[in-house]
Amino acid sequence: MRALVVVGVLAVLALAFVTAALLRDTQRGSASGDTCPAGFKRANVALREPKDVKINVFNATDTVGLANGVATDFKNRKFQVIKQGNDKKRVEEVAVLRFGPKGVASAHLLKAYFLNEATPEYDPNRDDETVDVVIGGSYTQLATTTEVNQALSAAGAPTLPEGTCAAKEGDN
Repeated sequence: MRALVVVGVLAVLALAFVTAALLRDTQRGSASGDTCPAGFKRANVALREPKDVKINVFNATDTVGLANGVATDFKNRKFQVIKQGNDKKRVEEVAVLRFGPKGVASAHLLKAYFLNEATPEYDPNRDDETVDVVIGGSYTQLATTTEVNQALSAAGAPTLPEGTCAAKEGDN
């Protein structure tokens, strides 16, 4: 029994170490070279820490004050909440993440806070790094730190949307 507890603790520590290494990996995306086909946009696939991620939180349900509550939860997790309010369109999913090329890695991180159940909506013409987090009818709560680490581990590295190539280091 004691050995199982030790193994469990070691497994949790290993998962936390791997996640921290993935979040701080400065070489991610740099192996793609300097060439980007004509017409392709550069997408940021280097994972950021929550303190460096800018989000807008919108409520797409009939629950009054949901955007404010979720925005507060994200602020407590060190995200930069820029705007919050209601969305015009109702959403039944857990959440929808709207982002452009500069928000690819941020959206990947945010998806883990919804246990990889948020629906991504990529807009190639969006020029800012902010991700719109649209809370839907199936939302219950944000994931815990351990659940986020497990979701990130399960999801792997961010993937490039069609028509993009990895941003060079120093690109925003």
